[in-house]
Amino acid sequence: MPNITIQNSENNYSSLAFLNKKSIEEIRLSLLNWFDLNGRHWIPWKLNSYGKLPKEDENLCIYSIFVAEVMLQQTQLKVVLPYWCEWMKTFPSLEDLAYADISKILLLWQGLGYYSRARRIHESSKILAKLIDINQSLDLPSWPKDINIWMKLPGIGKSTAGSILSSAFNLPEPLLDSNVKRIISRLFGLKKPVIKNTSQLWSLSNLLLDYESPRRFNQALMDLGATICTSRSPICNLCPLNPFCFAYNFGSPQDFPIKTRSRALPKVIIGIGLILNNHGQVLIDQRLDEGTMGGMWEFPGGKQEKGESIQITIARELYEELGIDVIVGENLIEFDHSYSHKELHFVVHFCELVSGEPKPLSSSQVKWVKIEELSKYPFPAANKKMIDALKKYLINK
Repeated sequence: MPNITIQNSENNYSSLAFLNKKSIEEIRLSLLNWFDLNGRHWIPWKLNSYGKLPKEDENLCIYSIFVAEVMLQQTQLKVVLPYWCEWMKTFPSLEDLAYADISKILLLWQGLGYYSRARRIHESSKILAKLIDINQSLDLPSWPKDINIWMKLPGIGKSTAGSILSSAFNLPEPLLDSNVKRIISRLFGLKKPVIKNTSQLWSLSNLLLDYESPRRFNQALMDLGATICTSRSPICNLCPLNPFCFAYNFGSPQDFPIKTRSRALPKVIIGIGLILNNHGQVLIDQRLDEGTMGGMWEFPGGKQEKGESIQITIARELYEELGIDVIVGENLIEFDHSYSHKELHFVVHFCELVSGEPKPLSSSQVKWVKIEELSKYPFPAANKKMIDALKKYLINK
């Protein structure tokens, strides 16, 4: 067990009275026993090549785990699973991913959100290919086992790196994803919001970790958080840790983790212009590589400025973005789309091209594309509503 000192401070914890070697061992045993009977033992990247749970000394395919863990960042397992399955068919090895075209990767990622992860996993695959030697990528011992090496890869933090190494090689690396933060906060009745308590959360995660069975223990924590100790309506009567849990015995589990005061998300109105030509094509442009949605395709448009009508916004944005003059016509669709940091309200109008040749003044390229071929291009999720509305409009026209 690591040598960690936890201060029993009134400012930090409601109760750590039972935190001793015996109670920690009881917590581990209770959780592992629960996991053996109730864990999610069907997760494909957690199984060996025979579709069975691995033995303690057995290594798993680290490439498939690496892909899954990046996909799981801020995304639920049920959403990730079909994307991971399709990904492994398309890019079955590190070599396939490292040499893939980014547009193909973005297309496969379409709808999964947080698109910067797709670019980062591609960049990481190239780094790993050089580090391992691409010809040795199927040889598990050739992959790095040092967590610091993994944390140097784009988009790989300490928790993701720890999950990769504990899952693949059964190495004793602790986790601190949202599930683990919630469980620890409730278990010990932590009085600080998680965002202000990171170092202590890591200390407790490290202290609880079962060094004999880190792979099983980490997965047990994640499964408990996903199925029992959920953020809303936790099923405390079925939780194996309820005898030890401060929130269950002395408070309300829903009150933990302590929440910070939420701020209203800024609302932005986005005007979008759809330009069709006589060949049944629509104009799209590709974002520059930088940014969260770099490399994705979209319909031209932009943010409404104060005092502008939406028609003026669209005309101005298309002139600034493409160097063309348009007449803004009929409205196609209006809808809201929320991100974690802002709320967008999209207003989409058909436009008639009056003068100018579309040029990528603030994008990497522009294209005229047939409506039925739009599915070949990776678009952000909000654009799918526009595409569906456009197809429906043309059918009914």
